[in-house]
Amino acid sequence: MQIQIESPVEQGYLDVKAGFNESLFKKLSPPFPPVKLLRFDGSRKGDLVTLELNFIFFKQKWTSEITEESATPLEFFFVDKGVELPFFLKKWKHKHRIISSGIGSVIRDEIEYEAPFRLLTYALYPALWLQFAFRKPIYKKIFKRPGAH
Repeated sequence: MQIQIESPVEQGYLDVKAGFNESLFKKLSPPFPPVKLLRFDGSRKGDLVTLELNFIFFKQKWTSEITEESATPLEFFFVDKGVELPFFLKKWKHKHRIISSGIGSVIRDEIEYEAPFRLLTYALYPALWLQFAFRKPIYKKIFKRPGAH
């Protein structure tokens, strides 16, 4: 299953790229499930990010590895692939794209995922879509043009 969400922001793509760090990652965490960041190497090829998802009665670990990164004069992207996933996911690939657009840029999340069985794959779609839609106002606030109100 695929999800794609675009978030236009006011800063140029290189400034946005520079802002993709541990601090931003923590701000993007949704209210549920609460997420504890256990490891954050960065967004370069070979880096690892490990989270602990707290579902109140149990916790699940999620580790992704950055498998690709690329920069061109108009775009930067990196791809994280799940290497240790929570029980409800069998496959995870998330391409984070920052695309130059006029004086600003567009952050595009391109997610491919699969659950252990087809019905769950479809059932997860609304929750995963909301998790990433939740990021749009955060991106807009953090990547506002300097001096803009």
